[in-house]
Amino acid sequence: MPDTEFVSPHAPEPLPQSPSGRQWWDLNVRSDAERWAGLNRSGPGLDAFITAELERTGLPAGKLALVGFSQGTMMALHVGLRRPQALAGIIGYSGILAGAEHLKGEIKSRPPVFLAHGTMDQVIPVDALVSSVEALAENEVPRSWHVAHGMAHGIDRTGLSLGAEFLQKRLS
Repeated sequence: MPDTEFVSPHAPEPLPQSPSGRQWWDLNVRSDAERWAGLNRSGPGLDAFITAELERTGLPAGKLALVGFSQGTMMALHVGLRRPQALAGIIGYSGILAGAEHLKGEIKSRPPVFLAHGTMDQVIPVDALVSSVEALAENEVPRSWHVAHGMAHGIDRTGLSLGAEFLQKRLS
């Protein structure tokens, strides 16, 4: 993808366990209510970043894709499905569509979504993939997914390859 620019925003909060790491909200928080609160605190900042990048590059929204891992997946789904113009797509690894019960009243666009998740994920169980895919279906969002058997909280080669194919198709 030689004509593609990759930009990565920094999450707003420092990660206490790692001086160079960042987090969108406290990584130790795993409750649905706290995830939802974290998304709503950090979402406007990511949305503004995306808007600024589109203005900076002159790209239409349909030529921008969001890719996230774990909290990044949650952020990409939260913000990407609420933008007024559909993005090219959203890729999420080892995450969840947090606050899915709110989506019906807040969804503004339906970009295609690709999700990948490991069956041995101890941070966000693979059931999160199933519930996310079901919620996307209920909201008529095009979706595809990959289950990595035996993988923990991470990204496998097949998931990377499928994500690259998804991007190439959506951005060509």
